[in-house]
Amino acid sequence: MKMPRNHFKAALAAGQIQYGLWLGLAETYSAEVCAGAGFDWLLIDAEHGPNELRSILAQLQAIAPYASQPVVRPPQGDTVLIKQLLDTGVQTLLIPMVDTPEQARELVRAMRYPPLGIRGVGSVLARASRWGRVEDYLERANQEVCLLVQVETCLGMSNLDAILAEEGVDGVFFGAVDLAASMGYLGQAAHPEVVAAICSGLQRTRMAGKKGGVLSSDETLIRIYQEAGASFLAVGVDVLLLAQACNTLLQRYRPEARERLGQY
Repeated sequence: MKMPRNHFKAALAAGQIQYGLWLGLAETYSAEVCAGAGFDWLLIDAEHGPNELRSILAQLQAIAPYASQPVVRPPQGDTVLIKQLLDTGVQTLLIPMVDTPEQARELVRAMRYPPLGIRGVGSVLARASRWGRVEDYLERANQEVCLLVQVETCLGMSNLDAILAEEGVDGVFFGAVDLAASMGYLGQAAHPEVVAAICSGLQRTRMAGKKGGVLSSDETLIRIYQEAGASFLAVGVDVLLLAQACNTLLQRYRPEARERLGQY
């Protein structure tokens, strides 16, 4: 059996813009519905979404028949959890709240087998190697993993160049909402100073030869970030899409529902 290729990583290396969707519903059925739409990548969120190892695995299995590539965001950059996620077959991880090059360096090590890293070797028990059926899994696993680190604080931004210099960091994702809060603009992810900081970060990332990413449901901002150098962009969130569609539908028949929604 052939080693599964990380098409997301390969597309970024080839200079292809990758458009994605955030999955926060933590459900296999909705994950498969979204996969059928044809997004380049789908982010399974376990930092703010109610996901754990088994629900992530189930969504990976639901997405697998489709072309969309899964990316998983764990709740934190925990070495043991990273090992478990890689063993389930995840090849691309987005790690939140990375503030220093030391953190980034340890994450690189957590994602690689020795001697380049510290990932525990148990591939014959793992879906990642198709339970030992991928004969060259151990030889090729390191080169197929993709590490995206999430920079989303003023401290992280001040250390960005050092983080980018860490070999094995494939890309940087700029968390606009948390960065806005860190900059003193809580709830104002589109504040001009926040947007300017992210654009600067994307430009610095591109100059370092790495890939930059961001999430926004605002098309104008997406175009701005793409022009600044973003290579992977999440353009929506499943939870918000569902909520907005429900609101719009009800308001067609009960216009007063708009006022009622404003109470919550």
